[in-house]
Amino acid sequence: MTTKPPSTSPSAPTPPAAPWAGAGAAPVPLWGDDFNTDPYAMYARLRRFGAVAPVEIHPGVKAWLVIDYQAALEVLRDTATYSHNPLSWSDPVPSDHPIAPVIQPRPCAVATDGAEHRRYRQVITDGFNMIPSHELRDRVTRLADDLIRDFAEAGEVDLVAQYARQLPLVVFNDLFGLPASYATGLSRTMARLMEGGDEAADANEELEAYLAELIAMKTEHRGADLTSWYLDHPNGMTEEEMAHQLLLTLVAGNEPTTNLISNALSRMLSDPSYYSTLTNGARTAREAVEDVLREEPPMSNYAYHFPRRDVLLHGNWIRTGELILISYAAANTTPDGLPPGPRTDGGSHLAWSAGPHQCPVKHSALLMAVTAIERLTSWLSDLELTVPREKLQWRPGVIHRALAELPARFTPITPGQAGATPWNRQSPQEASVAYTESSP
Repeated sequence: MTTKPPSTSPSAPTPPAAPWAGAGAAPVPLWGDDFNTDPYAMYARLRRFGAVAPVEIHPGVKAWLVIDYQAALEVLRDTATYSHNPLSWSDPVPSDHPIAPVIQPRPCAVATDGAEHRRYRQVITDGFNMIPSHELRDRVTRLADDLIRDFAEAGEVDLVAQYARQLPLVVFNDLFGLPASYATGLSRTMARLMEGGDEAADANEELEAYLAELIAMKTEHRGADLTSWYLDHPNGMTEEEMAHQLLLTLVAGNEPTTNLISNALSRMLSDPSYYSTLTNGARTAREAVEDVLREEPPMSNYAYHFPRRDVLLHGNWIRTGELILISYAAANTTPDGLPPGPRTDGGSHLAWSAGPHQCPVKHSALLMAVTAIERLTSWLSDLELTVPREKLQWRPGVIHRALAELPARFTPITPGQAGATPWNRQSPQEASVAYTESSP
């Protein structure tokens, strides 16, 4: 005996037999050069489907992309209808598939629902609550100075490879309680993981090996660090759960922060409304970061969900277990999408997501990004790009909006010159470079 699939209302029509029929067209590929070159033009074309569009995020991997702000909020908040657990995926990819490392079942906060999710999430929030804001800022300042010293005498730098990509990794390695030497090589591993290419599976294995060694060390010798606090948390996690919680902390803390720093710097160094005020403070690094979060979110298309039943979402029937992604980038911006700009309906941006899976440590991430930019521009106040922003290259990948490089030049500084330098760790603007944290 068969039963009729449940619907969103008593009068809802029966879902169509053919997949993707609700959108009236085949899925639109998002893995080609067109999307990577100008994703906002692609979002504008996708709007012909309405609030939800059928897409391919990798050859043969279909998904529904939510590109409307209100529709995105509905999915993000409705845990009764939509699951965040990849075990619900009706057409999962093999474990060795390039996209698998970023959408696969894991015993951690990002890939679970309900009480299980709350249990994992509490470990993260409680761990970060152990780090006072001023201590985190001081830690970022110290590690930023270490990186700046490496290129300050050269007069030129790739601000992605040598700064924005390195800083979150060394900060989290430090928060985990490991010596700086353990962070070596992690940046390339993280990039390979998030790009979802052929090397993603190998990158995932490298990260798991790093975390296994970390857990072994901290199991033997506790310290005042995130790893030890996770291990000692009263929610009590297994070794496997610990590894995946730490992996989530590292991945979620690194890639978005890297992109937030570099995307904000690219704006500040190319737009006169930012650049002309780097030293006089009329527009702040915080404003540049907020502009990026609204108009160019570092994680563009993510927050995977899977309907628990056939559901009618803004005119499109979506089958049980089909993959849904939230486009923070499209939902944040104007409907025409050309050029990208903030919406005019008064809604806030979704760069931190929403609902129970919204970023649990957004204030710490914001503090890290703003402090990183303030420190860099304090020491190198005449930074300028060597390539126009419109000609910068972006890394491939549907999930993120990430610069491949950000070449810049500046007047070199040396350890022996008069005045404060990164070598003596005294800020040239110590009194004025301060971060006022958002209200919790």
